[in-house]
Amino acid sequence: MIVGVPKEIKNNEYRVALVPSGAEALVQAGHTVLVERNAGMGTGIEDSEYIAVGAEIAVSAKEVFSLADMIIKVKEPIESEYALIRPGQILFTYFHFAASESLTRAMMSTQAVCIAYETIQNADGTLPLLTPMSEVAGRMAVQEGAKYLEIPMHGRGILLAGVPGVPPANVVILGGGIVGTNAAKIAAGFGANVYLLDINLERLRYLDDILPPNVTTIFSNRLNIAQLLPSADLVIGGVLRRGAKAPTLVSREMLKTMKRGAVIVDVAIDQGGCFETSRPTTHSEPTYIVEGVVHYCVANMPGAVAGTSTYALTNETLRFALQIANKGWKRALQESLPLLQGLNVAHGKVTLSDIAAQFGMEYTPAEELLTIDALV
Repeated sequence: MIVGVPKEIKNNEYRVALVPSGAEALVQAGHTVLVERNAGMGTGIEDSEYIAVGAEIAVSAKEVFSLADMIIKVKEPIESEYALIRPGQILFTYFHFAASESLTRAMMSTQAVCIAYETIQNADGTLPLLTPMSEVAGRMAVQEGAKYLEIPMHGRGILLAGVPGVPPANVVILGGGIVGTNAAKIAAGFGANVYLLDINLERLRYLDDILPPNVTTIFSNRLNIAQLLPSADLVIGGVLRRGAKAPTLVSREMLKTMKRGAVIVDVAIDQGGCFETSRPTTHSEPTYIVEGVVHYCVANMPGAVAGTSTYALTNETLRFALQIANKGWKRALQESLPLLQGLNVAHGKVTLSDIAAQFGMEYTPAEELLTIDALV
């Protein structure tokens, strides 16, 4: 199989989908790896490092897309890439379809096979390709929140840790999953007063055992959230519904109760966001203000720390990419339930029920699609 790695062109996206060690593994398995020129520069990887392990360098994205059987990316294709995608071509990347009907319809129109990192699911319910980036984003959320609390950033001018004689900041974290847990660790390490909310009591009991004493676990409901917002300096949204739009937990009316210059970081923005006032932003224009509250809603947060996140991501993606390349997409999905869970759109059909429900589209179970002999 020819495996293509185009350069990421989303705003300030510095990650690359395959590092040289991954390219080497695919080459040793008998595949051709075609990497767009300078694709790894944002992570500090030179073209010569890919060439040294047997990969080939393409002069343009057009060349990569025109030759590759499978495209491995980090972020979803953007509009300028749509016309490059061929029918039957495998796209293996983060899609977050539930946040964009236009992207969903565009990929249906391409007749490509879209396998989404974020919905690949193990038997125990864990999401192996989402986990490493959720770890990064959760930790970054506190880092970014602390920065935007500074007065030059239009924040309240509050130091998360406080100082002797001055109390620390109050940090409210919505969601006790991977994002929330990592955010709580970092915020607690700063010395902030941390309030971590989730709807899973067993999860809250576990987190109460492992997190420091300055983290208070609270059952998540509208009333408890509303009671915490007026005293919050930083609110981090880290809720997730696999493959579906994130629930809206903070309305605009609730936002009005927050202090002027408080900050929200909506890590759930990839899936539509969990604040009513959230909209995607970029690393070049990361924030905006609504009701006096600073909103940080960057949709590719880990892209800013590519030197860490690229390697964390490819540590997980490579084993799945090898399965697809070695067996072809149809057999790989038939033999791997986690990979089967990753199929979102294929040959113009939506194969994830949450996406179909979100946009009122016809749903075709992935298992049914794999039995159609014409779709090889």
